[in-house]
Amino acid sequence: MLARIIEASIRNKFIVVMFVAFILGAGIFALYRLPVDAIPDLSDVQVIIFAEYMGQSPQVVED
Repeated sequence: MLARIIEASIRNKFIVVMFVAFILGAGIFALYRLPVDAIPDLSDVQVIIFAEYMGQSPQVVED
C-alpha cells in the first residue's frame, strides 16, 4: 500500500507540490489568525465556595 502511494506521488509530482503548497498556505494563514497574548495570565485560579454549617466556627468549616 505504501509503495502504491509513493509511486502515485512520483507520477503526479504537480499534484503533490500543489497539495504541499496548500497545506503550507493554510498553516501560514492559521498562524496569522492565532490570537497571542503578549503577557499571559499566570496567576493561580481562585474559587470561592460558600458553605453553611450551623453551630460551627469558621475554622472548623474551613478544615
